[in-house]
Amino acid sequence: MGGGQSGLASAHAPVRTGLKPVVLEASDRAAGSWPHHYDSPTPFSPARFSAPPGMPFGGDLDRYPHRDEVVAYPTSYAARLQADIRTGQHVTAVGADGCGFTVEPEGGRQLSARAVVAASGSFGRPHRPDLPGLEGFAGQVLHAADYRDPAPFAGQRVVAVGAGNSAVQIAAELASESRTSPATRAPVKFARQHLLGKDLHFWLTRTGLDTAPPGRLLKTPPAPPVLDDGRHRAALTADSPDHRPMFTRLIDDRVPWTDGTTERLDALILATGYRPHLPHLAGLDGTLGPAGHPRHRGGASPTHPGLEFAGPEWRRSLSSNALRGVGRDAGRGARRLAAHLARRCPLHLGSTCVNIDVCRM
Repeated sequence: MGGGQSGLASAHAPVRTGLKPVVLEASDRAAGSWPHHYDSPTPFSPARFSAPPGMPFGGDLDRYPHRDEVVAYPTSYAARLQADIRTGQHVTAVGADGCGFTVEPEGGRQLSARAVVAASGSFGRPHRPDLPGLEGFAGQVLHAADYRDPAPFAGQRVVAVGAGNSAVQIAAELASESRTSPATRAPVKFARQHLLGKDLHFWLTRTGLDTAPPGRLLKTPPAPPVLDDGRHRAALTADSPDHRPMFTRLIDDRVPWTDGTTERLDALILATGYRPHLPHLAGLDGTLGPAGHPRHRGGASPTHPGLEFAGPEWRRSLSSNALRGVGRDAGRGARRLAAHLARRCPLHLGSTCVNIDVCRM
């Protein structure tokens, strides 16, 4: 269920205590979601803030690694990690079994464990908004998860829906090949990527904001702004791409804009984020909340001791879903799991732990 950044970081922490986790990865390699991103992105944080614990990026730590570097990194990391990593293992169900759990890989042998870490990431279920007319739209519709580069859209009229980093980056990239507009419900919010000669993440770390918990007053954490070195803000200001208020419906291959005009579209790109994809946990009562979001307290399940979640947004802080934050969260989770495994089970299941990643410890 996850050999990406969260899963490997979750495996690294128990390895340091002498345990040997089992990591179950559905794909054919431990690389996480990065191979599925479009071709041009880089991490939003410099190399020094973009690696899980135990293996920093080489070279200039103030550079922004290219996508291909980030794709290759987990493979190298996994090779050095003293864990049992099993690829091609799609977990279909996790069940409760006395003091522990059963884990069912598709077409594989059932595993038993006293602890499980669900680290399947945040990019397994692309979100398609409920837009009137979307299902009958005659043009091409794709999610940002399926976008790769602007070449196939040359000369077309394209609208990118969304106000986040991916939406703005994709729209700006498409503008070089096509007539493209980002459509948003509210103005795009930007954050300066550099302050006083330092990357924003330096200041987030120095001030402690990067690791601060959201707190009880922040029940709905805000959407992050678009990190920008000035180029994207300038492009939107110059109407290249031209920003449009969000439309309310689609009619065949046309979009009615809020100014009363109607325009034909060739393609619609939905940069509308993702939702948690944890159907294998549905059999554990009380584990999932509305829309499939995991119920947890700082990453720990309140209903099933020994179950941890790695990688969800705001697990503990702003950085919980980022390359720079998963290692810190994984360390805390590993300490909780170690304490859980140290407790004697009345059914004498032993000290097995599965990280799904699955860690059999």
